[in-house]
Amino acid sequence: MAKRAVFEIGGEVILPGSRRTVDLPVSALSDHTPVTMSAHVIHGKADGPTMFVSAGVHGDEVIGIEIVRRLLKSSALRGLRGTLIVVPIVNSFGFINRSRYLPDRRDLNRSFPGSEGGSLAARLANLFLTEIVSRADVGIDLHSAAIHRTNYPQVRISPDDMGMRELADAFGAPIIMQSTIREGSLRQAAQDMDTRVLLYEAGEGLRFDELSVRAGHAGILRVLKSLNMISGRGVAAAKATPQFCPSSKWLRAPMGGLFRSLRSDGELVRETDILGIVSDPFGENEQDIAAPFDGIIVGRAVLPVVNEGDAVFHLARVHSAQKAEDAMDNHSSQLADDPMFDEDEII
Repeated sequence: MAKRAVFEIGGEVILPGSRRTVDLPVSALSDHTPVTMSAHVIHGKADGPTMFVSAGVHGDEVIGIEIVRRLLKSSALRGLRGTLIVVPIVNSFGFINRSRYLPDRRDLNRSFPGSEGGSLAARLANLFLTEIVSRADVGIDLHSAAIHRTNYPQVRISPDDMGMRELADAFGAPIIMQSTIREGSLRQAAQDMDTRVLLYEAGEGLRFDELSVRAGHAGILRVLKSLNMISGRGVAAAKATPQFCPSSKWLRAPMGGLFRSLRSDGELVRETDILGIVSDPFGENEQDIAAPFDGIIVGRAVLPVVNEGDAVFHLARVHSAQKAEDAMDNHSSQLADDPMFDEDEII
């Protein structure tokens, strides 16, 4: 059997059966402190796909970083087939400043594919595509909601992409959402390079959420197993089939004031159900927020102070409320009692 070739990235060489962290130079802060994008590469002895896992494209989305930390400690990665590239923090500038954005206020996930000589966001996007995405067959990009909002664990896929639907099913998150690809996003740029990317959304910016972290960690291992990159020993199968939601809608505050949520993340609601109330500080004027269709709350605002038009509930449409109710009950049980983690891999 022919020996597997070495893996080269950023001028570094990783031998088969080894792993290494490689620092890819990005820029320097104004005080001359160098900034890098660090990638941890596990290059297996046996052939297999190349997959990347990225977090911190938005600097304030820290849940993905914790998922990556646990992933890299996982004993399931021993004997990996193929190559796994893990980037815990893509946007170091935003992470340092606890901000979603880069210093020039650009959103990195609207700056792809970027360019070598463009803005800081364009240069970082170009580096990530060139050094990471171009080497991969498939990727998983980890996100959370923006600050003052929270997302129920979900994966998002492009419409009519059956290959990604299979990976989404393997991931086993409670919700699979069909969403169009946005201009300038990582998913769009990766698709143009024939690299498929699964998007995971869960939790809130600048906050840890144990259930969201567990769901993300377990999902990545399940995808690795489905691609035959790991043996799957100790990787628990999903207890319930993900609930597929073909579309979604943001419900907005009908007035400015104090927002009171009456429903929780992951809760199934029926058309006309009252989800929340917005009232003025005197309690003289109150307006209800009602569900326009049967659906599952996959995101909501957590800040009680709102302006008129603020997005307060993200409602994903379901085909059958009864089937969705059964599925969500099973997923709630799975998230609360997942047996697959050793204490050493969490600490």
